[in-house]
Amino acid sequence: MLSNKEIVCPNNLLDHAHKKKGVNAAIVNAGLPLPMLSVQDAVNENLITPIFIGDKKDILKCAEDLKWDISSYEIIHEPIENNTAAIAAKLASKDKVKIIVKGHIHTDVLMKEVLKRDYNLLGKTRLSHIWHMTTTKDDKPLIITDGALNVLPNIKTKMHILRNVIDFSNRIGIERPKVAVLSATEEILDSVPSSIDANEITQLAKQDDLNADVFGPLAFDNSISKKSAAIKGVKNIVAGDADVLLVPSVETGNSLVKMMIYFMGACAAGVVVGGKVPIVITSRSDEAQARLASIAAAVVALD
Repeated sequence: MLSNKEIVCPNNLLDHAHKKKGVNAAIVNAGLPLPMLSVQDAVNENLITPIFIGDKKDILKCAEDLKWDISSYEIIHEPIENNTAAIAAKLASKDKVKIIVKGHIHTDVLMKEVLKRDYNLLGKTRLSHIWHMTTTKDDKPLIITDGALNVLPNIKTKMHILRNVIDFSNRIGIERPKVAVLSATEEILDSVPSSIDANEITQLAKQDDLNADVFGPLAFDNSISKKSAAIKGVKNIVAGDADVLLVPSVETGNSLVKMMIYFMGACAAGVVVGGKVPIVITSRSDEAQARLASIAAAVVALD
């Protein structure tokens, strides 16, 4: 059942990211082969100019193994893993880097540092995570949010997540995204709290006149399948044609993304948005092409 399909970085992201050349990027704890390979790919695509943070000996050894001359790039020597996040946050706070890319460091360590108010990296909306999912180079993306950062968001947080994903969708050429607010049902049921939340978000989106078509509750099948929506008699502009799935919890989003990766060979480009710098927080098991796509997504998310 597991897919053997090769993961490929989508043109949708690369084409939009190429409009911004050589963005300065902090590579946090960079001295392992897979993070280094994805950074090399991003440099070859002229997306970023890296500043490597970590053990200099390990970083140089990885580059040597890849036959990559990195002598023209800055290396900040810091052998202690948990100290590398603070260096990246300081660089971002001083506007010396425009994006932060996670290397071999735990996500919670990196995010805990970035969230410190001393660095002034928080924006007007709450930080949220976006997955840009594709299965081929020219695939239409399915965007899933939030499947990595906000664990069990309340209505207020979900509205921040919604605003962030609308902004990102606009940046990749979706002028008015169709957003399905996901639940286990398309009915509003007291026994299913996510359906009540979804209905409230739908009403709030209308009141705020957001630049998106937002509808919920919708179950997964009638969010993405017109046939399923028709059979169930679900009729609205989003049903069967969603660009975005706004999920009720991190478990839902994480599971959907991982199933698409392992069963479909999907490329999952993940980025944290809503702050003053986009942050790439890929999984340590992610393939190099997915890491490249995530860096491209971060470049696209830049103001």
